[in-house]
Amino acid sequence: MVPDIIKRWNIAPPITPAADLSLQDFSPIMRQLLFNRGYSTFDDAISYLFANTPEGSQPQNMLGVPEAAGRIRHHAIKNNEPIVVYGDYDADGVTATALLTDVVRSLGGQARGYIPNRFEEGYGLNIEALNSLKAEGVRLVITVDCGVRSLKEAEHAKNIGLDLIITDHHHPGEQLPQVTALVNPKQPGETYPDRNLAGVGLVYKLACALLDPDYAEHQDDPHLSPAHEYLDLVALGTVADQVPLIGENRHLVRSGLEYLRRPHRQGVLSLIGAAQLNPASINAESIGFALGPRLNAAGRLDSAQAALDLLLTRDVAEAGKLAQLLNSQNQERQEITRAIQAHAETTALIAEPDAPLLFAVNEDYNPGVIGLAAARLLEKYYRPAIVAHQGAEFTRGSCRSIPEFHITRALDQCADLLIRHGGHAAAAGFTVRNSDLPELIDRLNEIANAELGGFDLRPMFQADMELELSELDPRLTGELANLEPTGSDNPPALFVSRSVRVLRSRPVGKDSSHLKLAVTDGRITYDAIAFRLGHLQPDLPLFIDLLFSFEINRYNGNETLQLNVKDIHPTGVDDQ
Repeated sequence: MVPDIIKRWNIAPPITPAADLSLQDFSPIMRQLLFNRGYSTFDDAISYLFANTPEGSQPQNMLGVPEAAGRIRHHAIKNNEPIVVYGDYDADGVTATALLTDVVRSLGGQARGYIPNRFEEGYGLNIEALNSLKAEGVRLVITVDCGVRSLKEAEHAKNIGLDLIITDHHHPGEQLPQVTALVNPKQPGETYPDRNLAGVGLVYKLACALLDPDYAEHQDDPHLSPAHEYLDLVALGTVADQVPLIGENRHLVRSGLEYLRRPHRQGVLSLIGAAQLNPASINAESIGFALGPRLNAAGRLDSAQAALDLLLTRDVAEAGKLAQLLNSQNQERQEITRAIQAHAETTALIAEPDAPLLFAVNEDYNPGVIGLAAARLLEKYYRPAIVAHQGAEFTRGSCRSIPEFHITRALDQCADLLIRHGGHAAAAGFTVRNSDLPELIDRLNEIANAELGGFDLRPMFQADMELELSELDPRLTGELANLEPTGSDNPPALFVSRSVRVLRSRPVGKDSSHLKLAVTDGRITYDAIAFRLGHLQPDLPLFIDLLFSFEINRYNGNETLQLNVKDIHPTGVDDQ
């Protein structure tokens, strides 16, 4: 496997838009782009551009929400029962924990957040924690972003007289936990129109039901709901968890970005400051590459309590101190990730260079960053990747996968070997006894061989259209802003231009890892930046094909148009 292999480009064909896609205020390029992405009618395009919610998205239409809201508001809060919001240590879990804890408190309830320690307790519900909470007098536990596969723990909670509400967006197993209420849009029998909500998105729907019984009457305008002030947390957790930014997620994140650009939560304001961001220009990319990683850093290296405290505090000094702590932890996390990635890469390739699935395990790997290392391996080699930490008795692994391979289903086929497992199509985790690890590796490789044998496993870029550089209209950048928020399943617009001439090129950035270019088609010249492609500069030919996004570069108060290059092919090289 060669990491610099020519990547495939799939370019949408130049189909003439349907007659009823009459968006005359938009350029032909933008209308074509919308049509190519499947928004082939005026109504579909308008719904997408305005990020409307799907019909039927009222909270009461989701299984478990009415029961959960009733148990919380009309029993627990009314009777002053101690409530624990039991979360996860990633950004989705932390934002969801903060949101629901604050909502219950605002209604007069006794609530506190509890996030298990990754290194001492592991992911999700655990019996020891349930016993401790019961002993402390807790009457109701509400999980966020975890619990749907915790059958044994749910049964234990019932046996010790602890009521349990589970809210979790992960794929359930064959059996569902028997609890007071289960909120999971992926459970059998669910008819809710959007099943891609993040953990914090589910909690937001529950919060809407708790705070506003009449939410259904104005669901298309979240600013009218008392829950609107929590949309900043929803945007943070949703983008950081990399769930699809389509449907209701798109609506929630776009609304939440408005609040992030005018921060009203002290912890969020301090986090933005620590990341050195301008609040007014925050977008989904800011969350994905700056704010989300800092929220995640606490739980990856230590306890996630600092991240939770940051989102809940109203004290300026405390918020500043916690934000700087997360910033420092994020820098440390980056260094550890690079080291583990390098070692895991060598380990995986030595073991089986041409295996369809990369697997690296070591007792020295930090369990908090193995998922990031797996993601880096996937990005570099376009193979499902598993990086695992081996302890004295158990091995805990983190998996990242490609669209062609559903990693959680693969783990389901190995369930007899696993202590626990769960996740999504693209990301999952598991715990296995060390004695069963060799068989697990063999079986996962067999599954990967069977399912991936017929695929051309090279990274695929999906381009929206091919055009000349001179066709790029400066106003197009404003139109492309209507695609925001972009991310999973709703990527930024990508274009391909052929046979452009390189006027200048030079490596830039730390370790010369990036590439700065000036390119022309003979009629117009653009500056371009190609992140992580600096190694191409010494052998860059005179004429190249570019795959890029078109954007405004803002630097030192100046604004210029530039191409953000995602990939480069020498002109004439087959991109299929």
